[in-house]
Amino acid sequence: MNFFKPCLWVLCALVPTFAFADQNIHLESTTSEQHITSQSSRAYNLFKPVPAEPYWYIQTSAYTKHFKPKSKHNNHQELIGLERHTASSYVLGGATFLNSYDQRSYYGYIGKRFDFADTPFYGKLTGGLIYGYKGQYRDKIPFNRFEIAPAVIPSLGVEYRRVSAEVLLLGAAATMINIGVKL
Repeated sequence: MNFFKPCLWVLCALVPTFAFADQNIHLESTTSEQHITSQSSRAYNLFKPVPAEPYWYIQTSAYTKHFKPKSKHNNHQELIGLERHTASSYVLGGATFLNSYDQRSYYGYIGKRFDFADTPFYGKLTGGLIYGYKGQYRDKIPFNRFEIAPAVIPSLGVEYRRVSAEVLLLGAAATMINIGVKL
């Protein structure tokens, strides 16, 4: 009996704690769900499809910075690109440029533009094929089989009237700033 008395006291002390903890978990769960719902609706509003008119877009490179610069790196890409943007914000495009080793290269791609609602900012994600890394530089980009390699390029941009500026991330190698205009 002496053994059960302390156990009974501990049990009496813990039962209300567990019950209260269960209520807290329910409250935290509800609050957490409301917070997630609120955040997801904010995110949806930021990334929701924004009606757009189809247009052509021409761009050029303005600045390139390699993360691990080497003396033989070219930072003047002489990029010229043309994109077709659809009403549903899909992008089809092509560009020609001098790669980091002064070789004429080409990038053909498709992608999606994500306009941030009620702001001049947008994100863009493109994926396609790059051709032009040849000879001793063939292995400078991954999966460059037959001098053609897959590429995925994310970018963030800002638009003012018909002019845009974009910051592109070129894998782990470099970042580039492009300037373009809607035609």
